[in-house]
Amino acid sequence: MEKEPIKLKDSSKKQWMVVYTRSRFEKKIDKNLKEQNVTSFCPVVKSQNKWADRVKTVETPLFSSYLFVKINPLEFTKVRGVAGVINFVNHCGKPVIISDSEIERIELILSKYSDVELVNLNNLSVGDRVKIKNGVLLNVEGIVNRIMGKLVLMTIEPLECALVIKVGLDQIALKEVE
Repeated sequence: MEKEPIKLKDSSKKQWMVVYTRSRFEKKIDKNLKEQNVTSFCPVVKSQNKWADRVKTVETPLFSSYLFVKINPLEFTKVRGVAGVINFVNHCGKPVIISDSEIERIELILSKYSDVELVNLNNLSVGDRVKIKNGVLLNVEGIVNRIMGKLVLMTIEPLECALVIKVGLDQIALKEVE
């Protein structure tokens, strides 16, 4: 009895994958990949950096140490060979695949909104002491009572009474331990 030939997945189909990079190498790797005709996407956000003598607009990657590449399996080695690339992001031993619609959604968000910030909820917990970083309650400190999606329910106790407010995640910062 003859064995059936092994069927390989379509090796010409390109899919978006996530690449883990050296810190602060995202834009350099993105440029190098594009020069090698590899479709890559490093989402960046613009922000104002203020120094004593000037203000400058800078572009920083939205996802620190990550970028996206649209490749087929034959291009793995080409991408891994670029200086600063650490590896592909894997889940259960397979590269993470991102749908075209997710990439398009990120592009749309960046084109429509100028003040985009990635907030890591792993760094915020109930009981954390936080400080409001903008708005009418600028620099007011409080304690996180509950995290509700992109809102935080926090308690402010300045006058021995509790004022409970809902604040957007983008409006608070963890208070540094003194």
